[in-house]
Amino acid sequence: MTMKIFIPRESTAVSLGAHDVAQAFTHYASHHDIDLKIIRNGSRGLFWLEPMIEIETAQGRMAYGPVASSDVESIMADITDNICHEKPPCHTLALGLTEEIGYLKKQTRLTFARAGIIDPVSLDDYLALDGFKGLQKSLALSTQEIVTAVVESGLRGRGGAAFPTGIKWQTVRDAVAEQKYIVCNADEGDSGTFADKLVMECDPFMLIEGIIIAGLAVGANQGYIYLRSEYPIADEILQQAIKIANEAGYLGDNICGSGKSFNLEVRLGAEAYICGEETALLESLEGKRGMVRFKPPLPALEGLFGKPTIVNNVLSLAAIPFIMSQGSQAYQQYGTNRSRGTLPFQLAGNVKQGGLIELPFGSSLQDLIDDFSGGTASDRPIKAIQVGGPLGAYLPLNKLDIPLDYEAFSQASAVLGHGGIVVFDDSVDMLEQARFSMEFCVVESCGKCTPCRIGSTRGVEVIDRIKNNERRAENMTLLNDLCDTMIDGSLCAMGSMTPIPVRSAYNDFPQDFYLPTQESNHD
Repeated sequence: MTMKIFIPRESTAVSLGAHDVAQAFTHYASHHDIDLKIIRNGSRGLFWLEPMIEIETAQGRMAYGPVASSDVESIMADITDNICHEKPPCHTLALGLTEEIGYLKKQTRLTFARAGIIDPVSLDDYLALDGFKGLQKSLALSTQEIVTAVVESGLRGRGGAAFPTGIKWQTVRDAVAEQKYIVCNADEGDSGTFADKLVMECDPFMLIEGIIIAGLAVGANQGYIYLRSEYPIADEILQQAIKIANEAGYLGDNICGSGKSFNLEVRLGAEAYICGEETALLESLEGKRGMVRFKPPLPALEGLFGKPTIVNNVLSLAAIPFIMSQGSQAYQQYGTNRSRGTLPFQLAGNVKQGGLIELPFGSSLQDLIDDFSGGTASDRPIKAIQVGGPLGAYLPLNKLDIPLDYEAFSQASAVLGHGGIVVFDDSVDMLEQARFSMEFCVVESCGKCTPCRIGSTRGVEVIDRIKNNERRAENMTLLNDLCDTMIDGSLCAMGSMTPIPVRSAYNDFPQDFYLPTQESNHD
């Protein structure tokens, strides 16, 4: 009987030695005459356990992790001595049945239901778990019926702006043009985020299916995935998946015999954070320098090459197959208020158990930290948590009861963004974090508008003067005024949102701006 072992090919697992582990299992099997099949699956998103390997058994998959190549011999002994005889595993790295691991069991996985289970480039695996079911249903619907289903699902853009996805689709559908485009924003650049990467590396056909459905909904026959070049494994897997989808008739001319066509290409970005902003992305996609465009016109009306264009984030498009296959109500039943469905949160920073956590909107940040983080890696108390990437607020402990939904975060002058959560222990200096926020804007600003380009540079200088105790009170006033100018005058979110982490730092952690030095005037 063939023994099946699953070893991730996702980038985190690979960076921690997954390829070496796979080679060690192959070597062991060949020298011990064991009929072994190694399947390179995606990751489950439990990064502190990577490389996490799984053994197929009659009861389900048994997991071990984190596994090094030096562990292979003892794990194989545990498998042959215990698991193969239906006895519980005894190895110190044994985790039991994968589906019973608490970190997974406490989640509600809609978008990531297949992640870590399937071989990401196996079309058979994808089809066996409802793959392309949403596309098949969509092909039988009118364009308006598809758009209406997305509107009724309550899906909002998962890239950070949270604009209703269905409304954007309706605008593009209603635009009159011979050519329309679908652009997938895969330029995931927020610190501590990796959900887009996991989608592309673990379940790429789901993203492809979502993009095709978007094309059907608005009458577009060409799509692009704008992928950051720092994701080479995602690029490799996407290229394989697109080739397979073309050969199987899910892309190209006459999709599934429907007479409809859709083509899809991957284009690599050039490591610029600003190209996560949709108009800068479109400029880059057209071969120009990635700079923000004035609005209006909106990209939905004049986007790529001046044509009506849907620009959606990876997670937004990845949610579409579930909505179309299971129905808008099946998605809409999750969540709270106007935040419907689930959001894949990405837990990183100073924690023991970093990874991906997909939950319905509405849980509190405190519950998420308590249930999943395992505490700080340093074993020191938590001081601050930044949610929503580098432009998100630093939240103190007394604000961790905020529900994880767009409205609650907005009311707290914070942003949920792409779902990135970065934890800091009590050794962090929030004045330095505020300075980092301004410095980040200095480096990543496209330079088109003065409040962002010059304001961030002056911001670093002002914070340095506060740090050096130079006319501290006056410079605090100046910093506040500078934040107002950036918010009111910047052309895009890069400049207008940089003050959010800066202000949260000095409003919620004033001791780091005023203590321990005393006010003095060096002039």
